[in-house]
Amino acid sequence: MSDNSTALVIDDEPQIRKLLRVLLEQEHYRTLESESGRHGLSEAALRRPDVVLLDLGLPDMDGLAVLERLRQWSQVPVLVLSVRDGPEDKVAALDAGADDYVTKPFEATELLARLRAIQRRVSGGGEAACFEAGHLVIDFSSHCVTVAGREVKLTGTEYALLKLLAVNAGKVVTQKQLLREVWGPNAEEQSQYLRVYMMHLRKKIEIPTSPDRLLRTESGIGYRLVIPPTKP
Repeated sequence: MSDNSTALVIDDEPQIRKLLRVLLEQEHYRTLESESGRHGLSEAALRRPDVVLLDLGLPDMDGLAVLERLRQWSQVPVLVLSVRDGPEDKVAALDAGADDYVTKPFEATELLARLRAIQRRVSGGGEAACFEAGHLVIDFSSHCVTVAGREVKLTGTEYALLKLLAVNAGKVVTQKQLLREVWGPNAEEQSQYLRVYMMHLRKKIEIPTSPDRLLRTESGIGYRLVIPPTKP
C-alpha cells in the first residue's frame, strides 16, 4: 500500500491496537488509534482515513452503531474485527455497511490481504466509460451510480459486485467467480456475504414499479445483469 494511506483502528484493547499498529506500519500505513466509538467517529470525520479497522465490542457504543453512523456520511472501506464469530453477527455487520469481517484471533497475513482487497475494490480502475441498462447508469471513472436519474450510494463492496456484473452484462457470473473476484481466492464458501450484498443491490438499483428487472438469479449457478430492450 502507498505511503499516503492512513488506517484508523477503533478498538478498546491496547494490545490489539499495538499489534495492528506494528502490522500496518510494516505495510507503510499511517496509523491512527481510537479506543471508543465516539472518538473513532470524530477521528474519521477530522482525519478522513483511507480505511477503518473496527471492533464491535466498544465500551461506549456498539460497533454496529458506529458503523451505521459512519455510513450516513462516508463510504470509507471498513474491515470489522471481532470475537463474535456467528453467521448472524457477520451478516449484521455486512447489513450495516461493513466491507469485510475478520474474527479474532486473526492471522496477520489474512488480515492484511483482506485489507488490501477492500481498498482495491474501492479504488478500482480508471475507466472513463459509462454503462447503461434501462434506468441504471454507472460512471466507472467517478464510481457514480444513478437510478432513474437519482444517485444511489453504494458501499465499496456493493460497487465492486455491480461493476463485475456490468462488465459481464448479459452473461451469468457464477457465485464462485463473484466471491473469488470480490472477496478473494479463499472466500468461495462465504456465500452468506454474496446473498446479503445481492439483496442490498436489488433494493438500491431496482425500481419496484418497473417491469424491467435488472438483476436475475440463476438458481444454483450465479447472477446476471440484464440489459432491457430499447423502447421504440
